[in-house]
Amino acid sequence: MNSAVAKERESLPAPSAPPATAGLLNAAKRFGGTIALAEASFDLLPGQVLALLGENGAGKSTCVKLLAGVYRPDTGSVIIDGQPVEHWSPLEAQRRGIAVMHQHPGLFGDLSVLENIFVGHMPRRALGSIDYERMRQEAKDLLEVVGLSCAPEDALKQLRTSEQQLVEIARALSVEAKVLIMDEPTAALSQREVERLFAVVAQLKVRQVAMMFVGHRMEEIYRIADRIAVLRDGHLIGVKTAAELDRDQAVQMMIGRPLKAIYPQWESKPGQEVLEVAGLSRDDAFANVSFKVRAGEIVGLGGLVGSGRTEIARVIFGIDQPTTGSIRIAGKDVSFADPPAAMAAGVAYVSEDRLGQSLVMDFPILANASLPVIGKATMAGLVMRRQELALVEPHLRRLRLKFHSFDQPVRTLSGGNQQKVVLSKWLAANPRLLILDEPTQGIDVQSKAEVHSMIAELAQQGLAIILISSELPELVSMCDRIVVLREGQVTANFSRGDVDQERVIRAATDADSVESQASGFAPAAVRPNEAEKTNTQPTSLVHRLLRKREVGLVCAMAAVALPVMFLNPRMISPENLTAVAMDAALLMIVAVAQMLVLLTRNIDLSVASVIGLSAYGAASFMHAYPDSSVMLGITVACGIGIACGAINGVVVTIGRVPAIVVTLGTLAVFRGLNSLWAGGRQISADQVPQSWLDMTSARIAGIPAVILIAIACIVVIGFALRHLPIGRELYAIGSNPEGASLIGIRKTALVLGAFVLAGLLAGFDGALWASRYATIDARVALGFELTVIASVVVGGVAIRGGAGTVLGVALGALTLLVIQNGLTLVRVDPLWLQGVYGLVILLAVGVDTVVGRRTLHSRRRP
Repeated sequence: MNSAVAKERESLPAPSAPPATAGLLNAAKRFGGTIALAEASFDLLPGQVLALLGENGAGKSTCVKLLAGVYRPDTGSVIIDGQPVEHWSPLEAQRRGIAVMHQHPGLFGDLSVLENIFVGHMPRRALGSIDYERMRQEAKDLLEVVGLSCAPEDALKQLRTSEQQLVEIARALSVEAKVLIMDEPTAALSQREVERLFAVVAQLKVRQVAMMFVGHRMEEIYRIADRIAVLRDGHLIGVKTAAELDRDQAVQMMIGRPLKAIYPQWESKPGQEVLEVAGLSRDDAFANVSFKVRAGEIVGLGGLVGSGRTEIARVIFGIDQPTTGSIRIAGKDVSFADPPAAMAAGVAYVSEDRLGQSLVMDFPILANASLPVIGKATMAGLVMRRQELALVEPHLRRLRLKFHSFDQPVRTLSGGNQQKVVLSKWLAANPRLLILDEPTQGIDVQSKAEVHSMIAELAQQGLAIILISSELPELVSMCDRIVVLREGQVTANFSRGDVDQERVIRAATDADSVESQASGFAPAAVRPNEAEKTNTQPTSLVHRLLRKREVGLVCAMAAVALPVMFLNPRMISPENLTAVAMDAALLMIVAVAQMLVLLTRNIDLSVASVIGLSAYGAASFMHAYPDSSVMLGITVACGIGIACGAINGVVVTIGRVPAIVVTLGTLAVFRGLNSLWAGGRQISADQVPQSWLDMTSARIAGIPAVILIAIACIVVIGFALRHLPIGRELYAIGSNPEGASLIGIRKTALVLGAFVLAGLLAGFDGALWASRYATIDARVALGFELTVIASVVVGGVAIRGGAGTVLGVALGALTLLVIQNGLTLVRVDPLWLQGVYGLVILLAVGVDTVVGRRTLHSRRRP
């Protein structure tokens, strides 16, 4: 009987795993002759986390981008709900329920927090406009879930990098994804924020969300993962449960050989004192910090993100200035006004932000590595390649940099290899004090071992080193002494023999107990004043108004108009005000057209030529067919404008030629076509029907029609940019083009559409121009492009794209015409006008630069 039962049980199928929500099946991807991924297969199961391990360049990011729709596999398939998918793209991935937190957040600094959370899938009202109330409420709920204390309306660029990462998490949660892919999500997070993220992951497991976690910190991997997939050199080595794969085995699978020790065993032999910091303070950052570093010694700065560690390093290196205290180098008091002064004294600083502050991503490896010492490789002002190589090649070789050529752009390297370039750059300067801020953040295990070995070797050679790290095992294993900070105050000093991870975290958090000691993380519940804060003190109404560009423009107009009004009362005569308003109306329409292009991080220098060509085309049509409807004349002008805009847009988007180059060329081409068409002829007011002239001169309720037409254009475009998803996506493209592509925004179509719409508006403006000024020839709007661009820049639209308002542009156009009118009335030579416009542009750009620097500084403050 028992035998029969046993046989019956053996004949039953084994319990099957839950069906996979997503995965890869024999997926392969090549870039030129390089194999990024070779026939990888794995599944993402509901309610589980699959950790993806591997060295930099092993293929992890390729897997992420295949699942996210950024790449399509050359062979094999992306599997969703058990079926291979075709026509795979980021937008399709979103539609199929895949959310991705990319390694470098694809966020948009010029948009608000709530817009960043929902861009690409904004909730809409019945007529297609954005439902801001619903979006605001849902954003508040999501920010509470991820533990970020900020207002949904705050501009993203006001937040710190770690806080922006939390916004990225909130955005991933906003799509109610079936699959969540996390690519290095904890690299910029504090321990408290990591705890919050892992709490969110636990909730998603309960909701049966399938997740993939890409990371380098083994403590995090084994804390969060159910299964682990290991990649090496583009090949999937294996997939095992976390319980059956210990850390040593995982490391061996990653690097292909046993790794004896992540941290080198070395004996410290401290020498003479190199640095002494005594009573050092900086307002709102840290206070009364004192420590010493001797030659051959590694001193660690520990603490939570925001505790003042990086701020101390910035003061020592001369980036920021201390409020009180002293710095001594080799026994001499020093005060560094700037980093070059610190470098001259033998201080080097490896920033935690290698992408933003340590590397020029489009420069080749050699140029980046030699930047601090380039003067030693020059002769008669020319860089000598042989000397340049001699300065940096030994350090790059010693760090085992993986690269094809010294001329290879540094952006093509993996994160670990980029960090090696940063280290070699400063080693070439031959410093005596080296400050390392998160030197192994975001790099793989093998690269970490090589960096650790290099740090130990440098210390043994007599270099004094300050090591700032959020990884407690790194601090405890590498440092001779550790100075722990909390809220800008030194709370503890430890020596190598009497320190462990628990004691450091207790000093950093003032915790009575420590959870998960092996992982080295702080407890989830920390005191509120230890969290990084984003809320600022409420500002008065006056301060808020003064920050607005529109208020400044009104003040600028008043500053010009009031003195001129006293010198020449004609300034406020009805005739003069009407003339200025009509001229401003024409300028506003085409300035708003230019704004559409600038928002996408492009420019249209051909705008004046398009106006001229459209104006002559419309006037010629009305002259040839005087009995035609005025609308036909407008249609001709708009058609010419659309054609010109389409030409510009196609060459920029499809041909991938920079807009400034394209439109500089078409500026001449369109003006040349206009000259050939006109052939020196002129069309005057008596050659077109009166109905054509009445189009702009006619009055409605006493207001010239052209002014009403301009107001209508501004209102419609302003509404579309503010209240339609497509308008916010234009801002997103300009703010972060790569990020827009990652979330599925149709960048090519929208940029092309912006050029076409700008052409349409310029053509329409040409028709109005022909009606307003009546006499038309090939010189219409000659040189007008500078006035248009000046109006847009003065109105607050950033040349870099992504920022600006229609109201600001309208006021910018009006401001320039008020300046022009005022100069004319006080009889200033018109030849000065272009110079004045140029000066106004420089002033506007200068104001934006100052404001931007203040915003960046506020982000750095704890």
